[in-house]
Amino acid sequence: MPLGERAGDKSESRYCGVETDFNDDMPHVLHFNLYSGSFDFVVAPLMDHSYRPSLVQKDALGSGVLPFAGSDLVLSPSQWSSHVVGKISSWIDLDSEDETLRIDSETTLKQEIAWASHLSLQACLLPAPKGTSCANYARCVNQILQGSNNMQLWLRVPLVKPDDDSMDAKSVALVDSWETWNSFRLLCEHHSQLSVALDILSTLPSPNSLGRWFGEPVRAAILHTDCFLTNSHGCPCLSKRHQSLITGFFNHSIQIIVSGNSVHPKASVDANDNSGTNSQRHPLRPYLDYIGYLYQRMDPLPEQERFELGYRDFLQSPLQPLMDNLEAQTYETFERDAVKYIQYQRAVSKALLDRVPDEEASVKTIVLMVVGAGRGPLVRASLQAAEETGRKLKVYAVEKNPNAVVTLHALVKLEGWEDTVTIVSSDMRHWSAPEKADILVSELLGSFGDNELSPECLDGAQRFLKQDGISIPSSYTSFLQPVTASKLYNDVKAHKDLVHFETAYVVKMHNVAKLAPTQPVFTFTHPKHSDKEINQRYKKLNFIIPNDTGSAMVHGFAGYFDATLYKDVHLGIEPSTATPNMFSWY
Repeated sequence: MPLGERAGDKSESRYCGVETDFNDDMPHVLHFNLYSGSFDFVVAPLMDHSYRPSLVQKDALGSGVLPFAGSDLVLSPSQWSSHVVGKISSWIDLDSEDETLRIDSETTLKQEIAWASHLSLQACLLPAPKGTSCANYARCVNQILQGSNNMQLWLRVPLVKPDDDSMDAKSVALVDSWETWNSFRLLCEHHSQLSVALDILSTLPSPNSLGRWFGEPVRAAILHTDCFLTNSHGCPCLSKRHQSLITGFFNHSIQIIVSGNSVHPKASVDANDNSGTNSQRHPLRPYLDYIGYLYQRMDPLPEQERFELGYRDFLQSPLQPLMDNLEAQTYETFERDAVKYIQYQRAVSKALLDRVPDEEASVKTIVLMVVGAGRGPLVRASLQAAEETGRKLKVYAVEKNPNAVVTLHALVKLEGWEDTVTIVSSDMRHWSAPEKADILVSELLGSFGDNELSPECLDGAQRFLKQDGISIPSSYTSFLQPVTASKLYNDVKAHKDLVHFETAYVVKMHNVAKLAPTQPVFTFTHPKHSDKEINQRYKKLNFIIPNDTGSAMVHGFAGYFDATLYKDVHLGIEPSTATPNMFSWY
């Protein structure tokens, strides 16, 4: 049963699992935990924990029956697939100095994975690496992944990072668990079927240390019962930091798995039982109820985020409107971004008020050119600004896409703008304007500012502008930021060439860890006042990644822009100044 209903959320984080002990009666395990406990799936051992291959005595035929948790027939294929995650034996240690244990571990691991594959399980939970070395363990897992079907392997990783400033005798033995994971996944060649199941303990690392995990392929978070505090009613609850972390997991489609024995026995008594017998509920049900409470109190997904769900962490090649003619569907998507055009309208209004004093409003006509008019949203925004300010406009709508020009003509006729708007079907770089413009308006910016040839096109169109004319936008700055983004890295790596690593993709980033604040790279200003003016101000970037982030892997750089449309009217996606509720740029 899902944790609850949250408008717009169809992710796997709605489902909560429970870790169980070995039991060869799998139908009972499912009935008790799913139907009595209301959990959605179980993480159950596939093999008796006492099994060791080296201790098995084979029969006269040289074979022995492996001590699995029942045959494949005890559950239906859909039950195995939908409700069981296989838990690989926790004693396994493929990097042990004990050769017998090492060999037993590899044999058992392969036997259990083979059985899980036979059962068509969707995932198996691998035990955490033991010690500081995991080379042989990773080698064996990589070998399994190379020949496996689509089954996911979740590597159990305890969420620990020793505090460098307080290294006592106990913490010296600990290693940064992210470092262990990073070593393991590198040896597994970043395999896309390898994910993380984080063991959440009662003490959490620093916020920066936690944040880097959101850029990793974390599929599950194992929440131990000893993480819970006790509220005034004797029921389990979590600290503020744990609550915040769990909410972050929900927002990143990470499933919660409850593990351990109940440490709140009073909360397990059925409060709705009126028989006087104090009947017991599933001992872990209070923990599930609390996790459900945390999920249900989250705000619904905003409309913008629902629209963007299908674009999250998906590589898109940037639009090339100069080279390609955009399709109607692309125009329609951008035209739905009301926030962007409201900002443009505000900028044009301010420019008109600065350009024309009140006493000249009825007699002076401003020449405004929209270069790259598309299907007309900037034309509409400009005319609305003129109506709002009581100024007179003469508009040239310049558009090179002949298909969009058809729509422009229809729009002008529909709105009755024939006396105000002149449509020019031409590339702005080659058009000879009949007169100079007071205001030049464009929306040629890419997600990185300059990556859709905005400066090149606008420099070519500057000849239309009067010496004291206004360009909207008037300037824009590009920013970079180092990020950990495991999924995006794997998607690029899958192409197995250098070209894709050198491509600037447009991405609605979601499962990403931002490792340091953004830094400006260069700025373009329009109009330029001389050919000698240097628009690009390249800067040497020196990103300082906080110590408590550890040596988190920099998979790539996120690029942003911030634009000044006119004076104090801004538009952009740079995180610290991003325009709210705008989706035209990722």
